[in-house]
Amino acid sequence: MFADADLDAAIGTVISAFVFNSGQFCMAGPRLLVERPIYEVVLGILAEAVPQVPFGDISDPATVIGPLASRGQLEKVSGIVDRARAAGARVVTGGEPVDLGGGFYYAPTVLADLDPSAEAVVEEIFGPVLTVQPFDTEDEAIALANGTRYGLASGIQTSDLARAHRVAARLQAGITWVNGWAVLDPAIPFGGVKASGWGREGGPEAMASYQRAHSIVIGLGTEDAR
Repeated sequence: MFADADLDAAIGTVISAFVFNSGQFCMAGPRLLVERPIYEVVLGILAEAVPQVPFGDISDPATVIGPLASRGQLEKVSGIVDRARAAGARVVTGGEPVDLGGGFYYAPTVLADLDPSAEAVVEEIFGPVLTVQPFDTEDEAIALANGTRYGLASGIQTSDLARAHRVAARLQAGITWVNGWAVLDPAIPFGGVKASGWGREGGPEAMASYQRAHSIVIGLGTEDAR
């Protein structure tokens, strides 16, 4: 998120990207990089906005954030957050399991001031947890964004179209959304790089997996034939 982004729209996108399905989906956006001039502003907005997202019983149509899938997943998420806190991370909001009389609920959590190599930053959490890191330059932002073994989805929040193209071209990800998240279409190839998978679904690229190349090489009996 660059300082020239539309903050209202960007914050809405960030929240929806990390709380959808309680963060338990492949395209979750659990890592947020924020240009330093707006870093504390963004953290302040998140501290106020995230607790307002409807959380709890999934039988209530108004609920946005429900429980985690299992006790094991709850323990995994709790452990990652607890270790981040012990290592000095700032818990902006959340950071604890929630007892609602049944179900494996974990409060939507925002962590700040983490080391780039922290477990919560470099590993997939699959829970409603967002890590927030500051950056000063485009090069630093790109280095931080690419500093993980995963590379399925990425996003850029900016009002500068030239910057969007410039940064997107350098991100190691299968898809990059500019000023949005999880916008998909069957015509768009979908898949990751690095440890985030092989091959593509959707688009003409997906058809290649159903095809088999057959090379035919004919010798013409000339000196130049190879």
